[in-house]
Amino acid sequence: MKLMIPLREGEPLGRQVYSGLRQAIVAGTLKPGDRIPSTRDLAEQLGVSRTIVLLAFEQLLAEGYAEGRRGSGTYVAGGIHARPADRVEHPIALSSYGDRLASLAGVGATMPTACPARRYDFAYGRGDVAHFPFEQWRRLLAAEARSMSVRSLNYADASGDALLREAIAGHVRRSRGVVCNGSQVIVVNGSQQAIDLIARVLVDPGDRIAVEDPHYQGLRAILLACGARLSPVPVDDQGLDPAQLPASARALFLTPSHQFPTGAVLPIARRLAVLEWASRCGAVIVEDDYDGEFRYDGQPLESLQSLDAAGRVIYVGTFSRTIFPALRIGYLIVPRALADTFATAKWLADRHSPSLDQRVLARFIGSGAYELYLRRLRRSLASRRNALVEAIAKAWGGRMAMTGAGSGAHVTLWPGGDFDERSAIEAAASRDVGVYPVSPYYLGRPRGGMLLGYSQLSAGDIREGISRLATTFSA
Repeated sequence: MKLMIPLREGEPLGRQVYSGLRQAIVAGTLKPGDRIPSTRDLAEQLGVSRTIVLLAFEQLLAEGYAEGRRGSGTYVAGGIHARPADRVEHPIALSSYGDRLASLAGVGATMPTACPARRYDFAYGRGDVAHFPFEQWRRLLAAEARSMSVRSLNYADASGDALLREAIAGHVRRSRGVVCNGSQVIVVNGSQQAIDLIARVLVDPGDRIAVEDPHYQGLRAILLACGARLSPVPVDDQGLDPAQLPASARALFLTPSHQFPTGAVLPIARRLAVLEWASRCGAVIVEDDYDGEFRYDGQPLESLQSLDAAGRVIYVGTFSRTIFPALRIGYLIVPRALADTFATAKWLADRHSPSLDQRVLARFIGSGAYELYLRRLRRSLASRRNALVEAIAKAWGGRMAMTGAGSGAHVTLWPGGDFDERSAIEAAASRDVGVYPVSPYYLGRPRGGMLLGYSQLSAGDIREGISRLATTFSA
C-alpha cells in the first residue's frame, strides 16, 4: 500500500508522518483491521529514515490508533469510526445570557475600528499615537523587562500592580480631583471591561438602569446582555437632563465631562442634581471619564466622584485615549466597601491584566513623563480643535450647529431639517472624506448628525476635509 503524506520543511518529520497516518485513520482511508505499511516500506516511500517512522508508529500505538501483532505487523485498532467528510454541527442550547448575547451580534460595528480608505478620515475614539514618545516607552519597557525577577512572572494581584494603582490614584487626585487612594483602584483591560465588571457585580436581570440617550453602544450591549431594563434619559446641549431621570433606578451610567456622542459638558448645577437624585433613590452612579483629560475652554469641572459625599459614584478611566488603545489598560475607582468584591470579579474574569505593561505604565506616570506628555497632547489637540472650529465657521458661517468643541477629541455636527445621514456620509466618501453617523447611538427617537474626530488629522488636513465636506451638502 502506498500512502500520500506530503512533507514540509520547517516542521519535525516524525510529527508530520504521525499526523499523516493519524489523518488517514480518522478519515477512513485506513479502516479498523487494515495493516499499516511496515516502517521499512513507509520510510522508503517517504524518503526518510526508518527511525523517524518508528517514532510516528510509537505515538500511534500510545494513543490507541494502532495495535501491534507479534510476527505480523501493525494494524489500525478496532472501534475507530471514520469522521464524516462534511461535519454536521448539532445545535447547542444557549443560556439566557447566551441568548441575549446572540441577539446583540454586530453591536460594535458602528464605531470605526480601522481607518477606512479615506484621505481625510475624521475617525473618532482614537488617541494621537503619532505624538506619543514611543522611544521613551521602549526604554522603560526594556529596563523593566531586565529588572523583573522570576517570581514577578507568576500570577499577580487581581486588583493590579501596587505601584500602578498608587500612580493612578495620585494622578486622578491631581488632575480630576478624585478622592481616593490606591486600595480603591482596580486595574482592568480598558473601560469596556470596567463597565462589564460593574454590570456583573451590580446589575441583576430586570433591574432598571438609567442611561443617557444617546449613549455608547458598548454600554448598551453589556446592560442588555445582563437582562437590564434601560431607561433612556434625554440629552441636550448641556448633557443629561436630571429632571428627566426616572423616579427610581438601580444605577445611572453617564459621561459628564464630554458626553458621548454629543460632546456636551454637564454643568455643576446638573452634577449636583444628579448626585441628589442618586441619594434620594439609592442609585449607583457610574462616571465614565473617557475624555476627561482634554478640556480647552476654562478649567476642567470637578468630577462627579469628587463631589460625592455618600460613596455612590464609581469612577471609570482609561489610557486608550491618552496613550494608545492597544495597551488595553483602564481602571475603576470604587468605594472602599466594594474594593474586595470588584477584585474578585476581576480575578474570575481573567486573573489580572498583563504585569509587565502595568509596571512600565507605573514608571511612565511616576517619572512625570505622562503628565508632561499630556500637556503637549492637550496643546496639540487644542490647535487642531481650533482649526476644525474655524474651518466649520468658514464653510457654513453660523448655519451649522455644533456640540462638543470645548473638550474631548471629537465634535458633533447637527445639520438640522430633513438631514439624511446615509446620503451625506456617502456623498462625503465620494469626496474622500470619512465622517460617521450619530443616530445609531440613540435608544429612543434618533436625531441625525455627524461625528467628526480630529486626533489623528493635521490642521491642514482638517481644513481641506471640512472644505470638501461642505461641498457635499448645505446646513
